[in-house]
Amino acid sequence: MRWQEMLHQSFTRAEDLTALLEMTPEEEKRMEEILELYPMSIPSYYLSLVDLSDPEDPIRKMCIPSVYETDLDGAFDTSGEASNTVMPGLQHKYLQTALVLSTSNCAMYCRHCFRRRLVGLSDDEVGKNIDAMVDYIRDHEEITNVLISGGDSFMNSNETIERYLKSLCDVEHLDLIRFGTRIPVVLPMRITEDPELQSILAEYNRKKPIYVITQFNHPRECTPQAKEAIGLLLRMGIVVKNQTVLLKGVNDDPRVLGELLRNLTRMGVVPYYVFQCRPVTGVKNQFQVPLEQGVRIVDEAKNLQNGQGKCFRYAMAHETGKIEILGKGEDGRMLFKYQQAKDPADWSRIFTRKLEEGQCWLDDE
Repeated sequence: MRWQEMLHQSFTRAEDLTALLEMTPEEEKRMEEILELYPMSIPSYYLSLVDLSDPEDPIRKMCIPSVYETDLDGAFDTSGEASNTVMPGLQHKYLQTALVLSTSNCAMYCRHCFRRRLVGLSDDEVGKNIDAMVDYIRDHEEITNVLISGGDSFMNSNETIERYLKSLCDVEHLDLIRFGTRIPVVLPMRITEDPELQSILAEYNRKKPIYVITQFNHPRECTPQAKEAIGLLLRMGIVVKNQTVLLKGVNDDPRVLGELLRNLTRMGVVPYYVFQCRPVTGVKNQFQVPLEQGVRIVDEAKNLQNGQGKCFRYAMAHETGKIEILGKGEDGRMLFKYQQAKDPADWSRIFTRKLEEGQCWLDDE
């Protein structure tokens, strides 16, 4: 089955899962109500990784809706994306980085997604004028890299991907171009079965370095198919980095997280960040891990790695910036450091906080 067919046949309705999950009519109705708010799309490839007999299966938690999603605690924009938007689809929060929301579509709608206000629902925040966005980037020479995200950037057509690359490769002050995508994890056939996409990426990587930033969250996602997709990218000379999200019930065990990180380095993927799950509505109380517990999990998982596997940071993408979570000080207070900040006064600033029991986020900096 070609990837387009697999995508077209994705599981999108509650009734598609009724028999597989042995749902009652009441459970099916409840799931349909959730899907009216937050859509579902699961490629058959990714669903094949789920142990459907286990309600607590970690892969299942990331793709199949839960009643916890009706919990209204949290916020929809936890990183202040609206305030950083300079035109529809283009954000400029950090001095050197422009972020393009290129599409609202994903091959799979992850249940922990921090952009669930957007993905699969609305194109209001998506960039529709590539030329205008490129003109802004060209006019701001402090921008040295562009992150093409979404949704999922590899859900754009090949024509659109090439248009972005052709335009951005002509901007002299850009050092590199990044693609944010979970395609290697949820639908690797999009890469392995599309020679046209491979040709486009290989061609433009010779003109300006391309980085692919993906998101593996569990060892079972590191399949032979995923490894094949990663291998193709690496052979093109593309740098592949991974941003894992620390998720309760998925990878909040040092052995599981440690195995994931080892699998990544074994595949040639650079562990880039382990991110604290954001307090998003419908996500916060289902997936967030307390910060003190998170530090212990991450440190223990890091101690299982060789030197190459230790190069990631545990951080939160806060409204004020990207804050590294360093650990506990001698006085019991937690240490933090800004790795990137919206306000120059915060650049590289180290600070401490006394955390309340079970605290999962910083309400302010």
